Amino acid sequence: MKNIRIVVVTGMSGSGKSTVLRSLEDIGFFCVDNLPVSLLPKLLDMQLGRADEISKIALVMDVREKHFLDRYGEIFRELKEQGYMIEILFLEAGDETLLHRFSETRRSHPLSDRRTVAESIRLEREKMRELKSMADMVVDTSLYNVHQLKELIQRYYTTPSESKKLVVNLISFGYRYGLPPEADMVFDARFLPNPYFVQDLKQFDGNNPKIVDYVMGWDESRKFLQELYELMTFLTPLYEKEGKAYLNIALGCTGGRHRSVVMVNQLSRYFDERNYRVNIHHRDIQRT
Repeated sequence: MKNIRIVVVTGMSGSGKSTVLRSLEDIGFFCVDNLPVSLLPKLLDMQLGRADEISKIALVMDVREKHFLDRYGEIFRELKEQGYMIEILFLEAGDETLLHRFSETRRSHPLSDRRTVAESIRLEREKMRELKSMADMVVDTSLYNVHQLKELIQRYYTTPSESKKLVVNLISFGYRYGLPPEADMVFDARFLPNPYFVQDLKQFDGNNPKIVDYVMGWDESRKFLQELYELMTFLTPLYEKEGKAYLNIALGCTGGRHRSVVMVNQLSRYFDERNYRVNIHHRDIQRT
């Protein structure tokens, strides 16, 4: 196995690949934008055996390079057979979001030859469908601002601590705003009593002690957590045994402000007590 981590950042035009590349550069990746896929083997060959060998490389590859979609499958397969670790990070965004971004920046779409932006987006989505299905991680950037996207990427691609324990990323979210696409496991907390419908509580979020007391005051909440703890006790050693570095667990409620926040905070204590590195992201807590 070659000792170089290679992250190929790809996806829809306007989905935030430049932001992601800068985020990876900030955590020590050697970054290249718009590298022709045919040059990737040559770049990697240049690194092997050097005293200052680069250990982490991130490359943006997409439809701007006209031969990318024709060649990536063959080249990625050959490199993997040679022992290289290649991870594909696919960035997605909704049509409305992409149209808005192209309107704001006034940039032309790479496939816009005699097409409207909307037609170009639809064509690109179709062309990228197979590559998306191969991706190791898919992120819908419509759900994040620039700062949240940077935090997500850096949290996911930061090297685990020296203990080599699994890094656990816990995400609370609201179902009305969509599922977190990076989640490995998703749990639904909408069956729990909702403090939103209690007049004196609805203005607080799940970090407030009043909300914690309300949510945890029910038998079903405590039973749910106990079942989660037992499931994690069973699963996490197996994930570690298989060499998984990160585990992304998402808990959702309707709006992502109350029940899911409480449950994520409670679950984080479970992992803290077992000396796992835990990152918490309350994705929708500020939404109304």
